[in-house]
Amino acid sequence: MSTTRPTRRRGRTEPEGPRATFRQLLPFIFEHKRTLVVVAVLSILGAAATLAQPLLVGVVIERVQQGDTLGLLVWLLVALVVIASVISGYQHYLLQRTGTAVVYSSRRKLIARILRLPISEFDARRTGDLVSRVGTDTTLLYAVLTQGLADAVGNSLIFVGALIAMAVIDPVLLVLIVVVIGISVVIVVLLSGRIRTASTEQQERVGELASGVERAVGSIRTVRAAGATARETAAVEAMATQAYEVGVRIAKVSALVVPVAGIALQVSLLVVLGVGGFRVAAGAITIAALVSFILFLFLMIQPLASTFGAITSVNQALGALGRIQEVLDLPTEDQDDARIAAGATPTDAGAAASDSAPAISFRDVRFRYPENVIAAREAAAKEARAVLEQVHLESAATEPAIEPERDVLRGVTFDVPRGARVALVGPSGAGKSTILSLIERFYDPTDGAIALDGRDIRTLPRDELRAQFGYVEQDAPTLAGTIGDNLRLGSPDATDADCERVLRAVNLGEVLERSPLGVDAPVGEDGVMLSGGERQRLAIARALLAAPPILLLDESTSSLDGVNEQRMRDAIDAVAADRTLIVIAHRLSTVVDSDRIVVLDHGQVIGQGTHSELVASTPLYRDLAKHQLLV
Repeated sequence: MSTTRPTRRRGRTEPEGPRATFRQLLPFIFEHKRTLVVVAVLSILGAAATLAQPLLVGVVIERVQQGDTLGLLVWLLVALVVIASVISGYQHYLLQRTGTAVVYSSRRKLIARILRLPISEFDARRTGDLVSRVGTDTTLLYAVLTQGLADAVGNSLIFVGALIAMAVIDPVLLVLIVVVIGISVVIVVLLSGRIRTASTEQQERVGELASGVERAVGSIRTVRAAGATARETAAVEAMATQAYEVGVRIAKVSALVVPVAGIALQVSLLVVLGVGGFRVAAGAITIAALVSFILFLFLMIQPLASTFGAITSVNQALGALGRIQEVLDLPTEDQDDARIAAGATPTDAGAAASDSAPAISFRDVRFRYPENVIAAREAAAKEARAVLEQVHLESAATEPAIEPERDVLRGVTFDVPRGARVALVGPSGAGKSTILSLIERFYDPTDGAIALDGRDIRTLPRDELRAQFGYVEQDAPTLAGTIGDNLRLGSPDATDADCERVLRAVNLGEVLERSPLGVDAPVGEDGVMLSGGERQRLAIARALLAAPPILLLDESTSSLDGVNEQRMRDAIDAVAADRTLIVIAHRLSTVVDSDRIVVLDHGQVIGQGTHSELVASTPLYRDLAKHQLLV
């Protein structure tokens, strides 16, 4: 399990990001164990070919000293060099391919997990940070195999084999070498912890940078129109600067780690040449043995240098893995369902749909957003105040902080009869959109119950539940792609004729006529090639195409002019036959014809009835009607 520790940044203490252990990396690697077994075998063969070379060199020197012929020794030595090189090249290819596969596998797992997370996680997290985990963080796992575990088996065998051979040749020289290398290993171990901590922080800063860029680019028109380009640029550059500063810290520590191996090699070589030359002169060892010892020294230092050089990349990868594992450890909606079902009472779990029950009923429903969502909103409000202070709006700095509304719904009770049109009205923040979110089970009530045809919706699989609804959210997004892509999001088998039918039903026939591509015409990023009203109508057409029994319309006519609003109402009336509608609207014309109107204020139902009944009985509704509900 990943852990967190506090870290100090810019004079304040903040939670450090999750840190992973090497054990958590093993499942990603063992997915490719067959390839790694082949790599291990190649490593053994390569290590044998490499270790044999100094021994042959020693034999060659001895034969030259004795005046004997070399025979096939030279060709054998050349063959060993070629074999070791070929093995190394193929092994490198396998590790590169496996590293790419590890990145691919981790991305698939992350994407599958992210797209199944509860809505509360998206409300509490920044989109750019999640995107950064899929892109940047997963890429760093590549280094574990290509730089961290590359030739791990072979290098270990070479190191151990060289150590044994050196012990046989001259134990005295070996003891001196072990002392030098031991000191370098201690230095690297002490520095590696600092690298991992800084690497984790760097990934967090990169995630913040991605979020900042996503925020600025996604609102580029608003930013330009408000003359805030320079301020937004400065804000994003500040995030980039933070990431840069952490990267510089990593570079400084790495600059200490990498030369350690080189220094160890140079000091070891000087020791061998000095002490070894003295021992040759004293007759303790031969020149051939000293040359072999020096070659084995190079073979032993080479894997050690590779290990030292890989420490930075591996620690960066483990820092990134901590952020990846944090998301993979989050429960999905399905897991939440299993938990809720396990705690459901026998009566709830066995309740069956009732023909006489309302289509939807709320019974004393209370709702409060989870603490992580509240904390995220408080942080966002704090950032907004900081931005206002930067543009010298002193009043924003002096105004007291607004405490977010924690209890959004307080004992809401009402019924939606089958086939009826029910309108939800009330001031902004009254809880209207939250009610639709609860019906869709984006969240579950804190207390109380919501039933669909008499069954508690928490006992229904979410996919089965949501198939009953056509949901058009406020400011419904348009997906990049074509008109058909957007329409078929919930109806993948719909034909072009089906798409054209619903488009004309919502008065979007002129959009089809703009391009010879028809439903294959592109809409641009975020639907930039459509007007605001057209994007809203496209979302309604998408819901109508799925032909669900219940339509949930959240201010679906808010972006339409008077003419198109009337046409939209006619279209909704046409498809509303034998369907249940729950409509949130700010326009009186959308409300007056409803079978039932539910008036909400501060998360409570303060009135229910028809338009005429509420005008007579509910002062708030009367006031809203007087102002055409435009609040």
